[in-house]
Amino acid sequence: MRHEQPSCPPKSDAGGVTAVTRALQLLEAFALGESRLSLAELSRRAGLHKTTVLRLARTLAQSGYMVQREDGDWRLGPAAGWLGARYQAGFDVQNVLEPALRELTQASGESAAFYVREGNVRTCLVRVEGPQALRHHARMGEGLPLDKGSPGRVILAFSGEPGAIYEQIRQKGYHWSIGEREQGVATVSAPVFGMHWRLMGSVCISGPASRLPAERLEALAQTVITAANRLSYALAGNAAAPSPSQVRPTQWHP
Repeated sequence: MRHEQPSCPPKSDAGGVTAVTRALQLLEAFALGESRLSLAELSRRAGLHKTTVLRLARTLAQSGYMVQREDGDWRLGPAAGWLGARYQAGFDVQNVLEPALRELTQASGESAAFYVREGNVRTCLVRVEGPQALRHHARMGEGLPLDKGSPGRVILAFSGEPGAIYEQIRQKGYHWSIGEREQGVATVSAPVFGMHWRLMGSVCISGPASRLPAERLEALAQTVITAANRLSYALAGNAAAPSPSQVRPTQWHP
């Protein structure tokens, strides 16, 4: 009697499951602000045949990650929103991040944001707009380069990236940049740590370079460091945040 070996799901060359990778391609096909996409457009963006896209979309719809509209187009489902909410909850957005950024905005008069590393890019997890009429707008969730702009540079530095610029950032405990990623935009950032000095991300303030020249960014650096240290204490679960006299630039070496 011949025993059949159980069949295994198809795998991609990188060792992942192909069907899962393709399903994620469909979810990632939606750009910010897009409420729906046609089957043909999903097929084009994912680089998959329409029949494959339809099968995957229907499977995702069974779990609420996609919904088919009456006109045949597809949109993201409520489960996708809950997934994002659970991701943000992992950083204690409501109780820790938003209040800290709001306090930083009030202290600096500029917009404040918290960035995290996702693979080879950084994304804005939370942002609080400043009171100024003219301000820099960043889209939450958008993947941005790590090596352009102070938020990414700080993340690289405190992840152990070699190089003179990153060693300098580690020595100072902060970094500022003007027009490095986006012309006319200035930022100053500092690292945020969790328990056991695990790097969580970077906090920054940003605004137009016309209002934030180099000397102003240097003057605001201590304000950002103070906010980053207080945020680190909160995310690490320490009940008592450091007093202003205890806050100092982070001296860290990989």
